[in-house]
Amino acid sequence: MLLIFRSPFHKRTPLLHAFTSHSSQNPKHQHSLHFNQIETSEDEIRHPLVKEVCRLIQFTSNWTPTLEYELRQLIRTLKPSQLCTVLQNQSDARTALQLFYWTDRLWRYQHHPVVYNTMLEILSKTSLYQGAKRVIRLMTRRRINVDSKAYGYLMISYSRAGKWWKALQVFSVMERANITPDLFVYNVALEVMIKAFKLEMAVKMLDRMELVGVLPDVVTYNCLIKGYCDAGRIRDAVGLMDSMRLKGCGPDKVSYHTLMGFYCKENRVEEIRVLMDKMLNESELVPDQVTYNMLIHMLSKHGYGFEAIGFVKEAEERGFSVDKVEYSAVIHSFCQKGDIDKAKELVDEMCDKGCMPDVVTYTDVINGLCSVGKVDEGKELLQQMRKLGCKPNTVSYTALLNGLCINGRSLEAREMLNMSEEEWWVLNSITYSVLMHGFRREGKLTEACEIISEMIGKGFSPTPAEINLLIQSLCQERRPDDAKKLMEECLNNGCDVNAVNFTTVIHGFCQKEDLDSAFSVFDDMYLNNIKPDAVTYTAIIDTLGKKGDIEKAVEMIDKMLHKSLIPTDVTYRVVINRFCQHNRVNELLSSLEKMLSRKPCKTAYNQVIEKLCCFGNLNEAYKLLGKVLRTASRTDANSCHMLIESYLRKGDPLSSYKVANRMFCRNLVPDLKLCENVSKSLVARGLSHEADELMLRFVERGNISPKNTKETRRFSAHVESLLPC
Repeated sequence: MLLIFRSPFHKRTPLLHAFTSHSSQNPKHQHSLHFNQIETSEDEIRHPLVKEVCRLIQFTSNWTPTLEYELRQLIRTLKPSQLCTVLQNQSDARTALQLFYWTDRLWRYQHHPVVYNTMLEILSKTSLYQGAKRVIRLMTRRRINVDSKAYGYLMISYSRAGKWWKALQVFSVMERANITPDLFVYNVALEVMIKAFKLEMAVKMLDRMELVGVLPDVVTYNCLIKGYCDAGRIRDAVGLMDSMRLKGCGPDKVSYHTLMGFYCKENRVEEIRVLMDKMLNESELVPDQVTYNMLIHMLSKHGYGFEAIGFVKEAEERGFSVDKVEYSAVIHSFCQKGDIDKAKELVDEMCDKGCMPDVVTYTDVINGLCSVGKVDEGKELLQQMRKLGCKPNTVSYTALLNGLCINGRSLEAREMLNMSEEEWWVLNSITYSVLMHGFRREGKLTEACEIISEMIGKGFSPTPAEINLLIQSLCQERRPDDAKKLMEECLNNGCDVNAVNFTTVIHGFCQKEDLDSAFSVFDDMYLNNIKPDAVTYTAIIDTLGKKGDIEKAVEMIDKMLHKSLIPTDVTYRVVINRFCQHNRVNELLSSLEKMLSRKPCKTAYNQVIEKLCCFGNLNEAYKLLGKVLRTASRTDANSCHMLIESYLRKGDPLSSYKVANRMFCRNLVPDLKLCENVSKSLVARGLSHEADELMLRFVERGNISPKNTKETRRFSAHVESLLPC
């Protein structure tokens, strides 16, 4: 009797609270039995017990105690090979793993070693390395022999998850367990190293194999050949393939195909021909259908359509059939390069040979025609498809719609969309998006909004990025109210609306200086559980500053910092610009201190000085000079130069002189030409002593040399006359 019920695949079921080492199949079996002693038969899947177990597993979402009891009894009657078949028959490896765990916890039941191996093999086809690791741990706990093949499967799982170093660490685990890696494990390790771009390590691994007496096979060499090709070291790859024969391991078709694939990337057809001759004469391997298909696809993939056609003709001459897949690859290559005439010529050639193009081929050509502006020819081709019995699909129509929209014919595209039901093709979200973007690009924003409404009505949701593009366009046309309505419609219909969309609407109202509406949208963000970000606050702070409401701007800055938001560089620029514009330096410095405590900005005070100079508030700028000169960087020097120039324009060269002196005190050398102008202005105002002292500073630091320019030599002579003999 079941006192507590849970799903059969739950981690802790009431069916097992203690584990015994007895097996229901054979309590006396030997755990050291090799994995491959039991093999699953092709007919096992048709066995009634296997079918029934697979059927019951499908009901796990609506599980009952009766079904659980039935499955438990059936599992006990299955032979190990049948249980392996059940595991292999699961479409999801996670379901197979849960079944494996559940059966392992059954009372007085223990898996046969072959089941563990099967489970590891299933997991090696996925990235579920944690499950594979646990299976091996269970094997060790049950004292079942774990051979090198099991560790090889674990390495594969690690590599599929991108855990390259974890995969290679399995070698250390094997050494601690006194398990010698075999050829299978070495090959797996080589493949892992190649995927991790550790080619040199893989080469050393090959040397290690030969030292420990493990002879490499063709799979080993193929891994290294691929590694060399991926690294662009084709000479090493060819050299390795030549050395294979000397070591008694001839290359197979995979070896040749790997090299040919590399040559296809670089359009080296002559080398491909040489390899094909080698393949036939030296290795006695006849280039077959697979060889030609690979060459056609690889050349087409890399944009070498004419070369691919050459191999198409050669394949046909040798009696191989080139089907629509190969032709489509070549046609796609021409369409990508804009050679639509050649693509159409190939389509006609296919029809003449009785190899009718499919919808994918036609769609490629339609898309190519539209991309070069031949939309009318694309429409004609669509009609031709129907006549030839090839029904266009949604992708075909969408490609044509996109062509119409790109070429400024969005209204025509709209008519075509309205005819979709009559022409029996189904619209999707991409179709609507294409038309929406078409109207938006043409400035027909009302029509674009209608498309969004229709799209939502049909059950499709525009993405936040699409919503934002349309909102942005409406705001640029000074229609933030319409932008707000669109966003609210999307929100009310369950579309994904994010903080960026709200911020764009707020920015639209701010551009119109409609702060009441901006704050209304700002409050709506919290009502919709969307948190404003620093960009949102910055938009409002900028508008408040623009209107001179500095007190409210300070409140928003404090609120932003209280929400633990980090001010951006734009936030700093906006705050500094608006506060300086209204000569609110004290409030600015107070806010800057709070902002800098959250995110340091090295140029904050430099920006303040430069803005104060722009607005003519030079005395406040001079007061901040000490904060800038603390770091004595090139940026600080530029700020000082700007202040010096501002004082000169104002007619106060003495203040410029003071700024230059403060720069010298911080080991910053002012601009010589600028100081020359300062010196001239000082002399003009009867301050020759200050002018001479300023130039003397340059001489003392070796910045003025008699071999300098004409003007510098004149100043040098003047300064030298002041020096004692």
